[in-house]
Formats: sequence, C-alpha cells, structure tokens
Amino acid sequence: MVRRFMPAVVLVCVVAAPLSAEVVRIDVASRADLAGGKAFGAAGPYEKLVGKIYFGVDPANSANQIITDIDNAPRNGRGRVEFAADFFLMKPKRIELGNGTVLYEVSNRGGKGMLGFFNRAAGSLDPQSDAEMGDGFLLKRGFTLLWVGWQFDPPARAGLVRVYAPIATDNGNAILGIVRSEVIVARKTVDASLADRNHVAYPVADDSDAANSLTVRDTIEGPRRTIPRGEWRFGRLESGKVVPDPTRVYLANGFEPGKIYEVVYRSANPPVVGVGPAAIRDAISRLKYGSAEALSIPSGVIKRAIAFGVSQSGRFLRTYLYYGFNEDEGHRKVFDGVMAHVAGAGRGSFNLRFAQPSRDGHPFLNLFYPTDIFPFTDLAQTDPESGATDGLLSRVKPAFMPRIFYTNSSYEYWGRAASLIHTTIDGRADAPLSTNTRVYMFSGGQHGPSGFPPSRSIGQQVNNPNDYRWIMRGLLESMNRWIADAGEPPPSRYPRIEDKTLVALEDLRFPKLPGVDVPTELHKAYRVDYGPLFAAKGIITKDPPEVKGAYPMRVPQVDADGNEIAGLKMPEVEVPLATYTGWNLFNSDSGPPHLLSSMQGSYMALPRTRADRQRTGDPRLSIEERYQGRQQYLRLVTEASTSLVREHYLLEEDVPAILERAGRHWDLATPSSSR
Repeated sequence: MVRRFMPAVVLVCVVAAPLSAEVVRIDVASRADLAGGKAFGAAGPYEKLVGKIYFGVDPANSANQIITDIDNAPRNGRGRVEFAADFFLMKPKRIELGNGTVLYEVSNRGGKGMLGFFNRAAGSLDPQSDAEMGDGFLLKRGFTLLWVGWQFDPPARAGLVRVYAPIATDNGNAILGIVRSEVIVARKTVDASLADRNHVAYPVADDSDAANSLTVRDTIEGPRRTIPRGEWRFGRLESGKVVPDPTRVYLANGFEPGKIYEVVYRSANPPVVGVGPAAIRDAISRLKYGSAEALSIPSGVIKRAIAFGVSQSGRFLRTYLYYGFNEDEGHRKVFDGVMAHVAGAGRGSFNLRFAQPSRDGHPFLNLFYPTDIFPFTDLAQTDPESGATDGLLSRVKPAFMPRIFYTNSSYEYWGRAASLIHTTIDGRADAPLSTNTRVYMFSGGQHGPSGFPPSRSIGQQVNNPNDYRWIMRGLLESMNRWIADAGEPPPSRYPRIEDKTLVALEDLRFPKLPGVDVPTELHKAYRVDYGPLFAAKGIITKDPPEVKGAYPMRVPQVDADGNEIAGLKMPEVEVPLATYTGWNLFNSDSGPPHLLSSMQGSYMALPRTRADRQRTGDPRLSIEERYQGRQQYLRLVTEASTSLVREHYLLEEDVPAILERAGRHWDLATPSSSR
C-alpha cells in the first residue's frame, strides 16, 4: 500500500472534499518564501510548497479503465487503488493576485526545467533564490507553477519528483514479463545497468531462466548474434571480482563501442505506471474544480490549466492525449492548453506493463522502443501497410479537447521524425491539422539551444546556439490568451510538401561547405509489432519487436546558405552570420561518424571576408559582402525582431536582449572589423 510513503513529519494534512474524491489528501512538508519575499509585478511575493499528494481512484470509472493493469492493482477497503506523488508548487502568496492559470510542467526524468526555459534562470531542483528565479518572467505574469511526479523510476537523487505506484499482481501472485535492456557504450566497459542511463532497473527474476539472452549487432538494422550464456551474467565488477547483481549485466570480454547489445530477460512485479498520468490529471482537476486548503488555494481561483513538456515530457503529453487522460473521474476537462515541445512524432512507455519511461529514441540509442509509433497525426489516418486507422486525438471527446501547440526545432525533423505529425503516412502530401492545434518549427534549431559562444561536444561541428526560447515566451502568452478566449494564437509556421519546403533527404539542396559532411540517413520511425496484447492491453510479448520497414520522413529544405526556408526564424537566423542546422554527425570519439549525433545541431560560421571565402572554396557570401558593418547588421536584426513582434510570435520587451546578443555575435564573428 502506498501509505508506507507517508513522510515522517507531516505539517499539514487535509482530507479532500467530495467534489474531488480521487485526491485523498495533500501533505505539505515544507513552505517558504521565494527570493527573500521579493515582489514579482502585480502578483506580488511568491512562496513554494513541497510535499506529497495521496490519491485513491475508482478502477471501475471509465476515466481509469484506460490505465494499464488497473484491474490488477491492489484495492483498499473502499475498493479504490491508492498511490502517491511528490509535488512542488510555486504560487503568489496572495493567490487571487495571480493570473488564474496553473502552468504544470511535466517533469523530465523528475527534474524541474521551466524556470530555466522561460525565466532564463539558473538550474535547480529546489529553486528558491533570486538567481533561480531568473528574470521572473513566469512569476511577473502571475502563473501558478506546479510539478507533480509521474515517473516511478527516476534516479535516487534529492529534489526529483516521482510517483509511488502500486504493484500489479495476478490475484496476489507475481506477474512475470519480458524486459529488453539496450547497452551502447562510447568506451569499452565490462558491466552496465539494465536501466536506461542512471534510472531504476527492473531486476531479473531468475538468473538461470532459459529465456534470458544477450545479443550483439553491428548496425541498427543488422542481424543479431547471440552471445553464449557462459560469457555473461547478471552482475557487476567490484574490487576485481564479479558480484551477483540482478540489475546489471556483466560481459567477460567487455562491451565494445559502436556495437548494439540487448539483454532480454524476465522480470516480476510490474508497477502500475499509468497512475502517473492519472496523478497529474487528478491534481490539476482538484485545483480547477475544487479547493486545496493545505496549499492556500480556495475554490474558483484557478480557472485555467496549461501543460508544458520538453522532449521526454513533450512525448508524455502526446501519450497523455492519445489515451484520453484529459477527462477526469468527474468527466470534466483537465488541461485547457497543451504545449508539447521538441517531442517530434514521438510518444513513449508511459502506460505499459514493465514500461521503461526513460527509454526514448535516438539515431544511435534506445532503438525499437515504443516511441515513434503509429499514429502520428492528430486526425485519424489509415496506415496502408497495416490497415490500422487511428489518430492521436481519436480518443479525446470534444468536451475534453484542449488547445495544442506542437513546437519543434529542426533537429526533430532529422532525429525525432517530426514531419510525420503533419504529413500523410506515405509522405507524399501535407496532412490537415486539427482546428484546435497549431504547429511551429524553429528554423535552424537544435533540440535544446547550446550556449553562446558555441562549442563542440559529441558532434563533428560546433553545437547550435540558436536560442528560440524567446519565441516560446511569446507563444506561452498566446496560449494563455487563447484558452481564456481572449484571442487566436499566431498561425502555424512549419515546412510543407505543397510549397516544396519539406522534402525527401535526397532532394535536400545543402551547399558543399568545406569540412562539412552532410547526413545520408535520418533517424527512422519503424512499423513494429510488439505482439497481440500491445495495442489492447499495453503488454509487450514480442521483444525485440518484429520490424516491418520504416515510414517515409521528410526534412526542411534550405536556401543557398544552408539555412532553412520555412518555419519561425529567430532574427539571428533571418539575418545570418552563420549556417544553422538541426543536424550534426557524431565525431569518432562519441559514435559512428556517419550517424546523426543525438539532439545536436550545427553552427557553421560564414566566411568573414571575400578573400576568406575564395581561399577555402566556401560558396556562401561572406559577412563583408552581405553587410556594410555592425550598425547595418543590427538594424536588420531590429527589423526582423519587429516583424516577429508584430506577428505576435515575440514579445516586444524581449527585443533589447536579442539585440544585445546579436551585437556580441557580430563582435565574435568579425573581431577586427569596423564597429
């Protein structure tokens, strides 16, 4: 029972009102002023509250029947399934001074990122200081900020939020199931975790089970070779000896870089991971439709709710919508707006038996997991190969339909199959968007903007510093106005097949730049078969899955500089000093040099002078041939910024910071030029 997770010291305990019976109680473990009591605009001072929320859901309710294994979860004396989740809340001390919107961030692997993303703040798992509030953007606008744990297996690290899920059983007997663990290393090693990166692993149920296997292959689609059982075991190397460990795998000859290893084994006692999205659903519903005295939030003060998620968390939101979690137990709409950022076409393992929520999908990592799987578009399509007809929003009834922003950088078109969210399945035409959806691509962006000046990490080129987060601030304000019925958001901006700004890879017209290799293959979304129980019951019985080919994907077309033609362009891309791409090939120390490096784009500086261009054979016009000097360059950046402000993609108050950065960029690119 989840009662074992009750904190040793409970400062506040409140029993839920009947209006929201799925929230049993809210325990507040700590409460403190933020930034020393500093006032943030009209919202005034903020405070943070930290603790746990306890839930008890009715497994017979149709809103809960979508949870995998809910009928196998233990029940209390009232027939409810109990679980708990950590929460972290930041709100105006006088909540009535806020803007009436709760902004919920889906924690990425238990963390807290939206202050860094929107406020440009220092990162922290326990934000409290003035520096950790950044420029105060979200607080000055009066948002109530909330994190509720949904993932059961984040690393054991203080400050991460998680859900405490019940264990599914078969009438009290242990449930066994298949788990597949992938091992890919950059340096030779002899043992590895069975979990993704540093997460909590499913332990092997029986070391001697004949079903346990270890295979290796040389390429993503290459044949698997079985490694004899005598050469590996479940264990770890400790002080020169191999110690049994049911959560790690040991290979006597070592795991080799550049190869793909897979351990397939049986584990037992799966947590009911689908209570994670239910925890979010019910916490938000409580704030919108009830009250939370423990949090000093009276009834009626929270009128709207926006969900925001980046990467894994954006994929979570697409999955949340797909299953229909936006309807609560009382059959009311939960989120009014959803902002799924850099999710590409992906979903994820967020409501499956023996799910591994951290497993994603990269060009050379976490391959063939249920991430980039049909359907991809909001509106239903039919896959001509399988005959299946489905859409991401097919299970969302009109009364529970939120307004949606899908925002992607150009990396997601290369490494996250993003074109599939707005093309037909055959890749030959543009697919219609739902009327409640807007799609935006940030031209020349990578998964998460790198720092400036740019530096090199795992790629052959330096990373891409195109900071499109400024536009995300404008889009957040547009979303908040939209859900308040105070105005339509700006139109979608993304590449299309119709106008030839979205093309097959072989039709990309990237210029031949000195020292630059262009990718010859994309990350693929495959047709995969996980067995007959996957679609209906969320149970994988075939792992590795049967692979039946890939969906056709498209990439944004570029101009003569290699910069993308379509999408939303930050002023520094519109008025370029460099070529910005959403791709970057691995360097030889980090991965196969012919494959895309995970989540990285490239920055390729323009030649400074005409002589430099001629000397290197660079086909792009030089900086001195484009601009008369620093003053003219900044004037053009100002004009590009003003255009974005006029079109409601950018906030006018953010233009000075963009110009300051552009000035630093000019100085870096032209160190000896006239200023």
